[in-house]
Amino acid sequence: MNNAVYLVTARKSGEQVLIDAAADTASISTLFHDGEQDAEGATRLVTIVTTHAHWDHTRATAEIANQTGARVAIGRADAAQLTAERGVEADVLLDHGDRVSIDGITLEVIALRGHTPGSVALAVSGKPTLLFTGDSLFPGGVGNTGDDPVRFDQLFTDVSSRLFERFPDSTRVFPGHGDPTTLGAERPSLPDWRARGW
Repeated sequence: MNNAVYLVTARKSGEQVLIDAAADTASISTLFHDGEQDAEGATRLVTIVTTHAHWDHTRATAEIANQTGARVAIGRADAAQLTAERGVEADVLLDHGDRVSIDGITLEVIALRGHTPGSVALAVSGKPTLLFTGDSLFPGGVGNTGDDPVRFDQLFTDVSSRLFERFPDSTRVFPGHGDPTTLGAERPSLPDWRARGW
C-alpha cells in the first residue's frame, strides 16, 4: 500500500514517537536505527500513535508495541476497531486538542473526522510547522470518505477549519501515503475539492 511511517526523535533524551506502525516490522526497526543517528545517546520508543484504525496503518502495531514496550495511542472513536482487528488495547485514547509529548517535543492532536470517526493528525510547531495527516489530507485532496456526502462534509470542514484556517502556507504536510506537500501548495484547490465532493 506504500504506507508512510514516521519517527520523531528527541535529540537529547533519545525518546521517540512512531506515527503509524503500518507493516514490515524489519523496516520499522531499521527506521529506529536511523533515528539513533539523530540522538545524543540511546533511543527509546515511548509511544506509537496510530492516525486511524484502517488495516494498512496498523499491521505492525502489536508486534512493535510488544518488542519495545511502547504505549499505543489512537483516536477515541477508532480504538474499538484497533482492538477488534489487531487485538491491541490502546493505552491512550486521543481527543482533539490532546498532546503527545517526548522530551522537548510536543505533538498536538487534531481530530479530522470523516475518513474514519477517530482519525487524527499531529502538529509539531516549528519553522515550519509539521503536520502528519494520516489519510485525511493528501496532495490533491482530502481522504476517502466512501462517497458519503455527510462524511465528506465533515472531513472537508475539519481540514479547512482545523488546518488551513489555522496554519500558514509554509506548513509541511506528511500524509499517510505518497509524497509530502505544503498547505500553501494545496490551499488554492480547496474550492475545487468542495465542488467535486471528494
